[in-house]
Amino acid sequence: MHDKYDKQYELDKRYLRMAMIWAESSYCIRRKVGALIVKDNMIISDGFNGTPSGFENVCEDENDVTKPYVLHAEANAITKVAASSNSSKGATIYVTSAPCIECAKLIIQSGIKRVVYSERYRIEDGCDLLKRADIILDYIDINE
Repeated sequence: MHDKYDKQYELDKRYLRMAMIWAESSYCIRRKVGALIVKDNMIISDGFNGTPSGFENVCEDENDVTKPYVLHAEANAITKVAASSNSSKGATIYVTSAPCIECAKLIIQSGIKRVVYSERYRIEDGCDLLKRADIILDYIDINE
């Protein structure tokens, strides 16, 4: 049993590292976040924070404030899978940062059953909501 956990832990760290690389695709300056949705050991969707399709790739305004229409990485990954023939029901989402409350609501509604993240956030209402919905929440420090 312990060996299986170690294998899952190593796999979780690998997917988180992949999400970090995917975050590099973000045009946002203040913060880059990446997400991968994995089901049956296959990546079924990916996302990073940024503006909606067809918009200019500028996330912050002239005062360095994030524009209100910027999508979070989780929202991009979830809406991408929604537009495909895949289902996120029962999947795991790997995200470089703890989900906010808005993304937590999307995660719950999309049927994702597990969230793995590698960076805590000062506001924990998203994580609290996921726990209330009985979604497995795993924090992994990928630098250890």
